[in-house]
Amino acid sequence: MNAFVLAGRALRLRCPHCGGGDLFSSWLTMRDRCPSCDLHLEREEAGYVVGAYMFNVVAAELVGGALVMAVAIATWPTPPWDLLMYGGGGLMLVCPIVFYPFAKTLFLALDLAFRPRGAE
Repeated sequence: MNAFVLAGRALRLRCPHCGGGDLFSSWLTMRDRCPSCDLHLEREEAGYVVGAYMFNVVAAELVGGALVMAVAIATWPTPPWDLLMYGGGGLMLVCPIVFYPFAKTLFLALDLAFRPRGAE
């Protein structure tokens, strides 16, 4: 299946395999299986969960860092250092929580692109 289709479905928090929805019972709790196609959402292998968490942290920190840099560049030569220090720190704590469901579905889409359903 096309990786862009998988990623597009994942970014809408849909099942990357079938496009069905409602993969999360709450913001931080993913269901065990897709309600539409019965795809097992947590691949059963060592390191899968760690990979999804690292994907989340890297994505969140890149976006947070980019926002801090954008504010610093936009307000140069007198950037608001206190705002950048405390706001940036707070952003680095909040971003992984905000991005968590997107990172989980995107990592599943990435995994499905390399190992299609049935290969697990």
